[in-house]
Amino acid sequence: MDSFGNYPREKFDPFSVMLFKGLQVVCFLFFIALLAMNPEARSGKIDTKAEFIISMTWPDSHPDDIDLYTEDPVGNIVWYHVREAGFMVLDRDDRGGLNNTIVVNGKKVSSPIRQETVSIRGIIAGEYTVNVNHYLATTAAPVPVAVKVEKVNPAVEVVHYDTLILDHTGQERTAVRFRVVDNGSIVDVNHREKSLIQLTRSVRRSAK
Repeated sequence: MDSFGNYPREKFDPFSVMLFKGLQVVCFLFFIALLAMNPEARSGKIDTKAEFIISMTWPDSHPDDIDLYTEDPVGNIVWYHVREAGFMVLDRDDRGGLNNTIVVNGKKVSSPIRQETVSIRGIIAGEYTVNVNHYLATTAAPVPVAVKVEKVNPAVEVVHYDTLILDHTGQERTAVRFRVVDNGSIVDVNHREKSLIQLTRSVRRSAK
């Protein structure tokens, strides 16, 4: 018994202490390994493999069909009939109320999102043109259409953001024209009107 109390003094076991410390080190290394294997879960960052992202949105659940057209410096145009051209890709032809509903287990499920996006996956020096077209107006009310151009690499930079008002079927507006130099920098942003629909019609006529 301990001469200074009623309880026996615990014996010091160096082996147990070393074992406990070793277990702590193993747990710490395991945690570091998890972070290294899954950095996205740690940072919450999603890497986009593109040089530029062009997005067009209009009000959620809106029934109208609005289309995005984009032309690159060598005359390639992506639109709903040509989803890939050059380095450009149109992700989806969003037709408003016509193709935003699916049936799952006999139940109709709708998406309210109205958006079309073009990714530009390589740099070609010259001017790009971005147009919007009110393909089908189902109501007489004007529709606000937002267009954003983002330069993705080396860091996200908003090149252009603005809202256009479309009010009738067949209306085409130039949202933005911007010029890119060899290193990917933007040297000019303007809004001069240019019809891309006429260019696509010309190409289709000449191909016949």
